[in-house]
Amino acid sequence: MKDARPSLEGSPPPENAHCQLYDLSSMAPKLSSAVVVLQRILKLRVSLRRRRDYVAAFLRKRTKRMRSMSKTPAPTKAGELQPGDRVRVRSLDEIRATLDHWSKLKGCSFLREMEPYCGTVRTVRKRVRRFLTENDYLVKKSAGIVLLDDVFCEGTKDFGACDRSCFYFWREEWLEKLVPAPDGADRSSTRPSDERP
Repeated sequence: MKDARPSLEGSPPPENAHCQLYDLSSMAPKLSSAVVVLQRILKLRVSLRRRRDYVAAFLRKRTKRMRSMSKTPAPTKAGELQPGDRVRVRSLDEIRATLDHWSKLKGCSFLREMEPYCGTVRTVRKRVRRFLTENDYLVKKSAGIVLLDDVFCEGTKDFGACDRSCFYFWREEWLEKLVPAPDGADRSSTRPSDERP
């Protein structure tokens, strides 16, 4: 039986469309029903896992507050990091101390796929001041977020590899600026260097 749904192929983009994201559906071949069902199951699994993580994070953070075992690291002053700055990504424990129950800081998510970069030294690529949101197709402003060179998403554990190579958004509170030393090595602006070999 012929599919009665209209095809997106050949349909002109709206006048306000200035991004290839509008064409993503028509660029890819149509998914089979089995694949669609599988992806919806995966999405449901991710949603359930996020709820579980929310409860676990709530209990973990409440326990930390009660025992006063850790402190939130002092955030880097907004606007301090600039393109070309060398920074150290804070430890996972330090970053977790800044997150809410949804693993976010001021609306910016810290993903599991970002954890391997903790403790590494990176270079700031640029500051993020404006970005296009895919869910409502609006350009929005931001502050205190930077991109790092050669640090981008290659997919998730749940959905597999993705070739869009989107840069991760990093809150400045998760980064520690390094200052050059006379011997040419990078030194932390707040604590001794413990750069990974």
